[in-house]
Amino acid sequence: MEEDGYQRVNCRSSANILVIIAAGDRALAIAERRRLVARAMNDESPEILVPEMRLALAWSPPQLRAPLTTVFQLDRRLARIVARTTEPMLGQMRLAWWREALGKPVAERPRGDAVLDAIGRDWAAREASLVAMVDAWEVLVTSETLGRAEIEQFGRGRGAFFAALSDEDTEEAGALIAAAAFRWALADAAASVSDPEEKARLVEIGLSGGATGDRLPKSLRGLAVLDALAARALRRGGRPLMEGRGAPLAALRAAIFLR
Repeated sequence: MEEDGYQRVNCRSSANILVIIAAGDRALAIAERRRLVARAMNDESPEILVPEMRLALAWSPPQLRAPLTTVFQLDRRLARIVARTTEPMLGQMRLAWWREALGKPVAERPRGDAVLDAIGRDWAAREASLVAMVDAWEVLVTSETLGRAEIEQFGRGRGAFFAALSDEDTEEAGALIAAAAFRWALADAAASVSDPEEKARLVEIGLSGGATGDRLPKSLRGLAVLDALAARALRRGGRPLMEGRGAPLAALRAAIFLR
């Protein structure tokens, strides 16, 4: 009996060890995924936006600058959560806090967080697209590999907020906005990923992301700038959006022609 009991305990211990090893491998895989958001760690403050975001803001109409600034800051805040997560469950809990806060009426949300307070001011009644952004970043916390399905979910969700800023409600305009936002989300990710296969996959899917060539709504001139920079970066194999002397010219051309 003792020997049988020892064998049972030994088998159970072996199984536990295998579970621990598997969990460790999964954590390592997900940690590698967080290389996607390495650029978000360059600055300690999420309020400091990257150059292409500042350029998009400069070309946006005055009434959209505050909402865009707020959503860009949220994007950076979520990126930092993902980048600093060492245990997927903890990362999911931190993202769930944002999801829960955004699901409450403005008056019932916690006070004192600069980004959350700004969302209450600039995004009241439009939070659904911000929840989609939270869900998108969660893909990077939970996915061991970035396949087509995960990349498409990330790209669609991260850029969903642009549609909420447009006064165009036609199907054609919606498709153009979604495609441009998708390219920006994936190009920005591809510029930071270190794994060559995943970079290539992000570039491929980003380049095949849908409608191009037609003019975006004038109110989304900032998105046109980001889309032009993103398309250029993807064609260059996933390089940073503002890299090279041609980036400002591409942004200027897009701001003028809205494509």
